[in-house]
Amino acid sequence: LPACATPVVEGMKVFTKSPKAIAAQRAVMEFLLINHPLDCPICDQGGECELQDLSLGFGRDISRYTERKRVVKDKNIGPLVSTDMTRCIHCTRCVRFTQEIQGYQQLGTIGRAEMTEIGTFVERSVEHELSANIIDLCPVGALNNKPFRYRARAWEMTQHPLVSPHDSVGTNIYAHVLRGRIMRVVPRPNEEVNETWIADRERFSYQGIYSEDRLMKPIVRENGVWQESDWERALALAAERLSKVVKQSGGQQIGALASPSSTLEELYLLAKIARGLGSSNLDHRLRRSDFRDEASEGLYPGLGCSIQDVERAQGVLVVGSNLRSEVPLIAHRVRKAALRGAKVSFVNPGRYPYLFPIAAYLTSNGQHMFEHLVAIAAAAARTGGRTAPETLAALVANAQPSDVHVSIAEQLASGEGQLILLGALAQRDPAFADLRLVAEALAEMTGATLGYLPDGGNAVGAHLAGVLPHRAAGGRSVQTPGMNLADMFAARLRAYVVLGAVEPSLDIAVPGALEAFKGAECVVALSPYASAREYADIVLPIGTFAETSGTYVNMEGRWQSVPGAARPVGEARPAWKVLRVLGNLLNLSGFEYTNSEEITAELRGEIEKGPKFQVKSSARTLQSKLALNPAALDRDVPIYQIDAVVRRAMSLQETAAGIEGRGQSA
Repeated sequence: LPACATPVVEGMKVFTKSPKAIAAQRAVMEFLLINHPLDCPICDQGGECELQDLSLGFGRDISRYTERKRVVKDKNIGPLVSTDMTRCIHCTRCVRFTQEIQGYQQLGTIGRAEMTEIGTFVERSVEHELSANIIDLCPVGALNNKPFRYRARAWEMTQHPLVSPHDSVGTNIYAHVLRGRIMRVVPRPNEEVNETWIADRERFSYQGIYSEDRLMKPIVRENGVWQESDWERALALAAERLSKVVKQSGGQQIGALASPSSTLEELYLLAKIARGLGSSNLDHRLRRSDFRDEASEGLYPGLGCSIQDVERAQGVLVVGSNLRSEVPLIAHRVRKAALRGAKVSFVNPGRYPYLFPIAAYLTSNGQHMFEHLVAIAAAAARTGGRTAPETLAALVANAQPSDVHVSIAEQLASGEGQLILLGALAQRDPAFADLRLVAEALAEMTGATLGYLPDGGNAVGAHLAGVLPHRAAGGRSVQTPGMNLADMFAARLRAYVVLGAVEPSLDIAVPGALEAFKGAECVVALSPYASAREYADIVLPIGTFAETSGTYVNMEGRWQSVPGAARPVGEARPAWKVLRVLGNLLNLSGFEYTNSEEITAELRGEIEKGPKFQVKSSARTLQSKLALNPAALDRDVPIYQIDAVVRRAMSLQETAAGIEGRGQSA
């Protein structure tokens, strides 16, 4: 057996520096190098290759092998991973990853002796949301990053820490930069967040930063014609038009919307400008349609436990979530829990594939998720002798729980380590307020922990920054609440300010958004892309997540601040700097910042001030039947359509999931 596969036994002594061990290591290296090609000068792994390092330490400088080297045909396993299989040393790390981490074996060993090869059995792509991690696991240059192929050498690039904005996990990544441009993205190990893995979405989304429709200069529409402008004129015009609306109609005629992928500092300054102009018409919940009872919601929609606690759970009930698409690394943690014996159940509008044992799976199938939750609550009340809240009393009394509902209720009430997770599909549901109230009651009745999988990379940060109509920074109540997303579009306000790469037809769930924008007198968009011309009058080019410093708050409430990694494209500027100047031009006080850290410190102070808001209990009596359109119940967003940056990452769009997603979102 090789040392790495030798079981540890009682009394074992291991010698790694003895003459015998060193001789064996040298012999193994000689065998590995017999068929290994001399590709180091052109291999992407050169300079960071484990085999290269070990060859220097234990290898011979002259080969005794005189026959022809073996050559293996390269396999096409998709648009993300390139193969040079002649370099493969058959360590089988990639095989074990697909089997043990992904959950189904896509790669395997074919043949025997010197005819052994690693392949996909039948010709097909390696398709999984975590599949490109095999690039990092490969100790040689057999599996490489296909978009990065032959672009740069490891020692030429500088490494910069970043946080992914594409989901609420807050995945830690490194950007490798050459002359101000991102060449590739690799995992940044953090056991508490993403361990050593990243999703393919995080690895390849950087391509969207360099999309052909990046906006290079500010543009202004005058008399129906778009014209390029300098920064001074564009900002002055934006301030002038917003001031005109405030002067003529008051600040209530201005609405401010933000992408939930924006940084904490950008979100805070947007809210500060809006409220400085006299408007609390603020929202970041772009894919949400049910805003009832928002005053009874908590400070932010958090996980309720640490990310590591998810894999330690004894039971998990997931309500309204396509986990593998929304939050791939949480799906990985849930899978680890299931493999350890946790009972994992789902209540979803549709059936989504999972690669672990599932205790129960309830789909709409004529019933809304709400009705399934009520039935589970009824089962919990009857089997455990618990009393349902007054708002649910009539529903629980009339519910007819099935054996599946009873088994889920019994699991949730079985002891500690039980989780109820409300996902993005639940939060986008037309009856989210009802779902939330039933889930809260169910958690209280069973003793389970209720958590949310926030819809947006920095949705938690947006709540803390006060990008809400009813709460200011730190969760403090607003004296006069403003309009939420739906109300803003229904009211057809005179002016809107839009922060981030927001594309109404793909990012906003409420109908009428584009019409409201086009009917407004002034729409100021801070966007990296020229697509904002569809609805805006002034478009100010801002940096993407990799081109600006800032802070992201993940689903467990973890603050993660990172510096910018890449040079902004064209004349793009960090959005916090644009908002700072806009605040000054609007003659608002408190915009004398010199760096993003000052904004972060100010917001922390606001959060610490208190008093915090007081949650108002909902007094609504929930209805037994919901008048909902079944076609509107499944609001799943394809994994590679989640935001504007990902939608422009061409390698991701060439995958099977990307092709399917484009068809689904069309």
